[in-house]
Parts: sequence; C-alpha cells; structure tokens
Amino acid sequence: MASVPERLRARLAGARRRLVESRAWRARAVLLVVLLLLLSPTVVSAATDQGTRLGPGTVDSPAENTTYVSIQGFHFKGVGNAKKPARVVAADGDADARVLVSGVDNDLPFRARWFYDTDPLPNGDLLVTSTNPDGTVVFRYDPDASEVVWYEQFDFHDTHDADLINGDQLLIANMRAYEDGVSNDRILVYDRGNDTVVWDWTFNEHYPNSTDGGFNPDWTHVNDVDKVGDGRYLASPRNFDQVILVNRSTDEIEYQLGSDGNHSRLFEQHNPDFWVDEQGDPTVLVADSENDRVVEFTYEDGRWQEVWSVGGFNWPRDADRLPNGNTLVTDSLNHRAVEITPEGEVVWEVYAAWAPYDAERGAPGSNGPSMTAMDAGGSHEVRGGAGEGPASQETFPDWLRRSTDGTPLAAFGEEVADRYQHVTPFLRPVWMSSWALLGVFLSIPLLLGWGVGEVIYQRRRIVEAIRGLVGGAGGSGEGV
Repeated sequence: MASVPERLRARLAGARRRLVESRAWRARAVLLVVLLLLLSPTVVSAATDQGTRLGPGTVDSPAENTTYVSIQGFHFKGVGNAKKPARVVAADGDADARVLVSGVDNDLPFRARWFYDTDPLPNGDLLVTSTNPDGTVVFRYDPDASEVVWYEQFDFHDTHDADLINGDQLLIANMRAYEDGVSNDRILVYDRGNDTVVWDWTFNEHYPNSTDGGFNPDWTHVNDVDKVGDGRYLASPRNFDQVILVNRSTDEIEYQLGSDGNHSRLFEQHNPDFWVDEQGDPTVLVADSENDRVVEFTYEDGRWQEVWSVGGFNWPRDADRLPNGNTLVTDSLNHRAVEITPEGEVVWEVYAAWAPYDAERGAPGSNGPSMTAMDAGGSHEVRGGAGEGPASQETFPDWLRRSTDGTPLAAFGEEVADRYQHVTPFLRPVWMSSWALLGVFLSIPLLLGWGVGEVIYQRRRIVEAIRGLVGGAGGSGEGV
C-alpha cells in the first residue's frame, strides 16, 4: 500500500500533467485560430473568383478600331497552363474580346507556346512573334479567314519582337544568343526571299563586356526593335536600362536614352516608340516596367528631358500614343490593357489574363501627338477602371508602401513591395489575391513550427510507440 507522501506526489504529478495538457490545448487553439485567420483570405478569394476573365472593364469612350492584344501566358517547361493561357485576342470598340490564336490546344502548323509582339499590317493581317521551347516562330495571320498565311521558324532561343520591313524582310531582336561563355545578342535583318541574314548588329561589339555585370545567358534581353526611318532602328536592351537608335549605314548609336544601372531614368523597360513630334523634337514613349510607369522623353539641348509620366501600373510592357492624344498601355501584371488620358484617367479597358504583352490599335506603335505638343506634361498616377480584378484591389505591396512611407523603413518597404508585386503573380493561382498568398506564406512557418513543437512535446510517447512497434516486430520474429 502506497504511503501518504507517495499518494500526494502522485496527485501533484497528475495535476501538473493536467495543467500542462490544458496549456497545450489552449496553445493549439490559439494556433488554430491564427492559422484560420491567415488562410481566410484564400477562402474568400476562392469563393469570389470570377474565373479567368477576357472582356470589358471600363468603357467610357468606345474605341474606333479593333485593339489587338498579345498575351504571354504562363508555362512551365513548355507545358501550358489552361488557367493562365497564352493567346492573341481582338477587342472591339466596346472591349468585347475574342480569341484569335491560342497557345493551348491550337491547330497551328507549328508550335507556339508564348506570344509577344503583334503588329497589324496595312491589309488587316497580323504579324505575330511567338516562341516555343525549341525556338522562335514569326507568322502572318489572317484574322478574317482564321488562318496562317506564312511562317518562318528560327532556332533563336527567345525572341520578343520581329517586324516586317522593306517589303519581305524581317527585323528581329535576337536575345539569349549565348555560346562558350560569350553573348552574341544582336539585332538583325533577315531576307525571306533569299533565306539569309543581310545585316546584323551585335551588342558585344559596341558595349564593354562588363555591362550589366558581364556576359550571361540573358545579357541584354533585347526585347524590341523597330524601324523608325530609312536604315534607322530603335532597340531596347532591357537589361542595360536604356533605349538606343542605331544607324544601319554607320553602325553607330545615334541616340541613347538611359544608362546601365541608372534606375531613376529607366529600369528594365519594354517596347519603346520613337518619333519626331510636331515641333521637330525627337520623342520617346516607353513602358518603364520595373518602375511601374509609362514615361515620355523629349530630346532638347543635347539631352533627353522627361516631360510626362503616369505611375501606378504593375509591370507595364507596352505604351502607344493614339491619334486622339490618349495612350494605350498593357498593364501586364494587372492583366489588362487600358487607354488612359494624359492625366492618367482610364477611359477604355479590356481584361486579358494572363500577363498581356503588347497592345496595338491601328498602325503599330505611336501615331499621335507628343505631350509637349499638347502642352500636357507632368507626373500623374493611373486612376479609374471597372472596380474589378487585381488593378482595383488594395494589395499587400500597396499597404506596405503606405505604412512605411515617411519612415526610416521607407526604402526597405519599397524594395520588398516591388519584389512581391513583380514576382508573386507568377507563383499564385489566378484566383488568389495578393493578401491570400501572403497568408499562405505566413502559414507555412507557423505549421512547421507547430509540427516541431508537437514532436518535442510528444517525444516520450513517440519513443514509447516506436519501442512498442520494434518490440512487437521482434516478438513476432521470435515466434516464427
């Protein structure tokens, strides 16, 4: 029979166990509540998602012409994602859109997995630049007959732009030309009739090899080249943070806007347009992608002057001046193309998930007045829109910028917000909001910590269970 002190010790030990168990269950309850709160935005996103949208947002001013939008889409190792489809679409004046060409389950005579530059031609056909894991395909497409007129295949690993020039030649931006540790990125002219390259301009012959940190497989990321005059080509070496105009006759750079690493000027831009405005001033309009704005420069007194900008986009990759003075912008990671006034007001909008690349209305590029000619410069923020989709929701980056603005953490907050804003759309499903993904990110370490804590707390029971299993197995073995 146990003595009184022994019974007392046993009762005290039992009380301590019950207290520890009670605290453990309270801790589990708190963790569960926190976990549910973190994951609640995911539930809301899933319940309220309207699916992959293709169609109108705000349409205050119907467009006079068809707007063609190329949509890059999302692929992993060449396999398309049906919920983030690559395609070329046509939107009418009211922004009602139809798919012309799809990167998934199409009947094209070639493989096309991504779509980039799409140029309307004078007869109504489209010249489309597309890529696949094996190379680049440039094709002429008749949207009325829904058929490919002709196509050219190249072994270029990645090409975002090819333009039809000089009758039957292709002006091509050839990036990722990397061999034996050397980048041979170039712009070139290919003659379809002769099946030959009749001119090329290689970047490593005009830039120090140390530019952008030195040669790498994606050294220049030259994403655009346009003919802007006889023998004058505008190119966009994105990773060099600059726009250049090359003279074919002299092989010299006539104009250079921006410089490597000067992100206050340009930061990994896309699809610049060049023209001489009504006052005779060279003008460049460009999607300043990593700075989340579109910006216009005028060349005066021997230097480029910034005269106009509209910020508040998410990784814009094309901006064209329209004849009415408005600007057509692909707001890529807000998955839409918008027409904005000089003050940044959205007057026409088409949703085109996922990640539209290029938008064209009328003749390719910019065909309208400069901001200087309209006396409409200044710095603005984009506003308006249909009130639907990512562009109209306050995101975690928005909150972070606002919360850290004016504090010592402002620069850090801006950097984190930019990275989150530009990277996470490639990670999250199309139905998941920015806040929902943040909740998932925070839930992962919470679940891991909870699991480790349970293992430590239950270590004795786990060890006893393992011993029991081993002992049981050993006993069975002895009886055989």
